Amino acid sequence: MPIPEDVTGDEIDKGVRQELMSLPKTLAEDVAKNLVMVAKLLDDDPERAYQYSRVALRLASRVAAVREAAGFASYGVGKYAEALAEFRAARRMTGNSDLWPVMADCERGMGRPERALAMAGEPEVQKLDRAGQVEMRMVAAGARRDMGQADAAVVTLQSPELASHAIQPWTARLRYAYADALLAVGREEEAREWFAKALEADQGGTTDASDRLAELDGVEFVDALDLEQGADDEAPRPVEEPTAVEPMDATEAAEDAVKEETGEEAEDEGAEEPAGEARPVAETTSEDGQAGPQKAGDDS
Repeated sequence: MPIPEDVTGDEIDKGVRQELMSLPKTLAEDVAKNLVMVAKLLDDDPERAYQYSRVALRLASRVAAVREAAGFASYGVGKYAEALAEFRAARRMTGNSDLWPVMADCERGMGRPERALAMAGEPEVQKLDRAGQVEMRMVAAGARRDMGQADAAVVTLQSPELASHAIQPWTARLRYAYADALLAVGREEEAREWFAKALEADQGGTTDASDRLAELDGVEFVDALDLEQGADDEAPRPVEEPTAVEPMDATEAAEDAVKEETGEEAEDEGAEEPAGEARPVAETTSEDGQAGPQKAGDDS
C-alpha cells in the first residue's frame, strides 16, 4: 500500500511509539506509517483503512497497538468476528478492559445480543472509566432492542449521565440513543425532545440528530442537484419553426394565373430550352438524364 510522502510516522500517539521501540528502527517506521494511515482513513474510507491495518498486522502482529488498530479497522468494515479476535488479542497483551464495550458490540454484530448483554454484567465493566461505562450501557440497550425488548432498552439508558446537563464527549450519542429508543416504543413527543437535546450537545456532528428532528417535523430536504435535473427534464423542448416558403414574384404569379384559366399544362421536364438561358437548380439534369438537384462542387 502506498504511503503519502507527508506521512512520517511521527504523528502516532506517544504510547504507541513506545510500543514500537521493541522493533528494529526501519520496521518500526514502516509500521508507524501504516498505523497513521489507518487513523486518517478510519472514518472517511474504512475499506482503505482496513487494507493498511492488514499491512501493519503482517509486519508487527505481536504489538498490542497494532492488534487494536486492526480490530477497529475490521470493526469499521463490518468484519465483527475478525475484529473481536483482534480485540481479544490486544486485551491479552495489555491486561486492561478498555476494549470491553466494543468487544460486546462485536457480539451484537455477529447476531449474539445475549452474549453482549451478559458481558454488560461482568466485573470488567466496573474497571471501566465513566466514558467506558456509558458506552457499555449503550451497547446493552442495543442488545435489548435486538432481542425485542424495546421498553427495557429505554430503562437501560436512564442514568445519571443522561440526566446531567454537563456536556461530555459521549453526551450527544447517549441522548441520541435514548431518543431513538423512545421512538421505537411510540413515545414520539419525548423522542423529539431528546433528539433536540442530542443536537444541542453534538458539537462535532457525530450524529444525524438534525435529520431525525426534521423527519419528525415533516420537513423534507430535496437535493439541489435533483431539482436542477428535474427542471431540465420538465422544460418544454423548443418547437421547430416551419421553413418559410419564398414568395413568388409578380411575374410568376401572373403566368400561373393564365395557365389555370386556359388549362395549359406546364412544359415537360425534358423539354429543350433556348441556348444560353439558365435553368433553375431544381431542374438541373444529372449525368444519367434524370432531373435532380445539382451536387455541391459539380462543375458539369
